Amino acid sequence: MKKAKAILLSALLLLGATAEAQENDIEATVSADVVSQYIWRGQDLGDVSLQPTLGLSYKGLSLTAWGSVGLSNSDDTKEIDLTLDYELGNFHFGVTDYWTNDGLDPKARYFKYDAHGTNHVFEGNIGYDFGVASIDWYTNFAGGDGENEDGDRAYSSYIEAAVPFRLGGVDWTATAGAVPWATTYYDTNGFAVTHLALRAEKDIQVTEKFSIPIFGEVAANPRSRKAYLVFGVTLKY
Repeated sequence: MKKAKAILLSALLLLGATAEAQENDIEATVSADVVSQYIWRGQDLGDVSLQPTLGLSYKGLSLTAWGSVGLSNSDDTKEIDLTLDYELGNFHFGVTDYWTNDGLDPKARYFKYDAHGTNHVFEGNIGYDFGVASIDWYTNFAGGDGENEDGDRAYSSYIEAAVPFRLGGVDWTATAGAVPWATTYYDTNGFAVTHLALRAEKDIQVTEKFSIPIFGEVAANPRSRKAYLVFGVTLKY
């Protein structure tokens, strides 16, 4: 957990350093998605949800805060994620601090970082965009990770490939994701394909200067034998 705290401290220091750069070199993101269902890597985490995003980026370095809260069911997962990422050409790597109200800490305290009782999960990621397709690998390295078949930390991992294309005036993305080994975090007992999805995105033009991005996704989890149809609207600045 000390390493995880050091990473978060480094992120804050880097954010402070970029704040001193010229304002024109910093890009800000303020947006929110409203989705009919919260599906993450093939897992059903809630019904109708509001998912805001706040981010800053500077010359390949980005720090993003993302959250989710249920709108139709108060028992749905509440989540706050902080991601520090760096892009170098088509290559990128980063670290994410996931926090949810459902985890090892029954009181769901955000500022509790006990290795054996925290609702935080720290994940490292690495990926490459080949243009016609991209591939990403994610591994949990600290916090409330799942267990393997021996009851030890699983270092739960997930690998995903995505292929974007354009058809019929709509932007599409075909995605396939898998968990390489057993972990209670993804409810797998070995290698398992957990996410197959086809997503479509399009901007609905309201006026000459204003449009509303919408998206739809059909997804399936072969591991759990479940399928989902998701619709969403993005509001952004």
